[in-house]
Amino acid sequence: MNTVAEKLLRLYETQPHSVVLHLLLSQEPDKTITYSDLIHGAANYSIGLKNAGIKPGEVVVLILQHGEDLVYGFFGAILNGSIPAIMPFLTEKLSPEQYRHSLIALIEITRPTAVITYPEFLGEVQLAIKPGSSVRKILISDRIISQSDISSSIFEGGLQRTPQDIVLLQHSSGTTGLQKGVALSHQAVFNQLDSYARTIGLDTSDVIVSWLPLYHDMGLIAGFILPILSNVPLVLLSPFDWVRAPAKLFQAVNKYHGSLSWLPNFAYNFCAQKIRPRELEGIDLSSLRAVSNCSEPMYWKSHQMFLERFQPYGLNPRALATCYAMAENVFAVSQGGINHPITIDRISQRGLLVDRVAYPSRNGEEYINMLSAGFPIDNTHVRILNPQQDQVAERHLGEIAISSDCMLTGYYNRPDLNDRAFHEGWYLTGDLGYLADGELYVTGRKKDLIIVGGKNIYPQDLENLASEVKGVHPGRVVAFGIPNEVTGTEDVVIIAEVDDDFAGYPDINLEDSPDCSRIKEEIRLRVTRGSDIALRYVRVVKRGWLIKTSSGKVARGSNRERYLAELTAD
Repeated sequence: MNTVAEKLLRLYETQPHSVVLHLLLSQEPDKTITYSDLIHGAANYSIGLKNAGIKPGEVVVLILQHGEDLVYGFFGAILNGSIPAIMPFLTEKLSPEQYRHSLIALIEITRPTAVITYPEFLGEVQLAIKPGSSVRKILISDRIISQSDISSSIFEGGLQRTPQDIVLLQHSSGTTGLQKGVALSHQAVFNQLDSYARTIGLDTSDVIVSWLPLYHDMGLIAGFILPILSNVPLVLLSPFDWVRAPAKLFQAVNKYHGSLSWLPNFAYNFCAQKIRPRELEGIDLSSLRAVSNCSEPMYWKSHQMFLERFQPYGLNPRALATCYAMAENVFAVSQGGINHPITIDRISQRGLLVDRVAYPSRNGEEYINMLSAGFPIDNTHVRILNPQQDQVAERHLGEIAISSDCMLTGYYNRPDLNDRAFHEGWYLTGDLGYLADGELYVTGRKKDLIIVGGKNIYPQDLENLASEVKGVHPGRVVAFGIPNEVTGTEDVVIIAEVDDDFAGYPDINLEDSPDCSRIKEEIRLRVTRGSDIALRYVRVVKRGWLIKTSSGKVARGSNRERYLAELTAD
């Protein structure tokens, strides 16, 4: 099929009663949705947009809670020929002031003509729409009229779109996920789905289980569009239900014989530590053939925790997989762990941090276990570039650059970003990594660079070291630089959250406790040995102190601001 609208309608015509989605909502019976249900539900939104005068090629922002309306609203926009962009809604995890500022900026830059939201959020949307705004209509989910009959004329706008037209916008994962709109064409989406399906061996016997939010690429593509357009059953949980009760993921795998799932790294730790034995009674995870860690950083320690916790329930060690992905490539750049076990590269700690080369470690040498992100998928090519944007040798660290037929059309209404995003046809990811034996390893973010005495320090390297210290919660570490006017350079700060074993300590005495003092000293020792950095500032905090982005990553900038604010207050 040439466009998403054509593909959806062909599935509806050929197998209307095929189950496409099991929607799981807390305290409600599971909702089974067929292709017939999907098209009829989407048609209601398509007609609503058409009647509101929303034209093909115009952007429609969706701010909806997890549920049927989000599913139908998204595909209804596509069937109208509009360009949907799913946004997170305001929750207790997000700063209301920052969210509102970001939403106003999003509307000003993206210039949508319509917003679809739920009744309780109408006031927030109205506040974000300023005089002269591009928004002509706000559609409220409970006021969408149900249509008893549908005809092909309803979808005329969607069927007139071409493969090169933009089908959707994905937004990058800033603190609220409203940073920049990645415009993707129908053709780019299909190229990705075809290539990735081959890579993971996807077929109609698979069942994908996901709790991931649909406003990021992992959830939107792997946990939503991929199964629906591939006629693969999808079991979709609410991310909010999952956070409250992570065992629901495995209960769904057991009930529906799930075979594929994708998780950010923190979820491996979260599941291993939070799920109680009684919640796993009778659970069989042997149907899972791939659980892909799809975020940076990926920690070997997190995989080990996950495997040790769930192998007694049938989880096959071969099911552990990895994936490097980004919205700019629709989704996957590389995939590991499908046809062979994940490669673990044991490299010299000093080589990585000082020489910027991933040497294999020697006997007795301090080392880091790096998880491979696998081989690039078909039609996606990877290079590693130095600061002069020349290609570097194998195992040398540099910026990851990609070229593919899945590439973004551009950042929507952001020519300033488009000009900087490419070099000689290669997309510059801003991620750092290296290649070894054809496999990709991701080590950090270029923009988070700290400069100490003329040395380039990458905070993720220091965070990896600190995460190995006993008592530090893996992945819950942040490193950043603060200016030192006396030395004229930056001082490095590391903040580490401790494991739940320290929950009994009063906050005011936490850092003075013997165990936490030991953690701080071990962090200093490991960082000094591994990086030639004399670490002055280490802070140990309880779980929940660190600020994360809407995709679950630690937000370095926001945590730096919080640290400095508390420092000033003291």
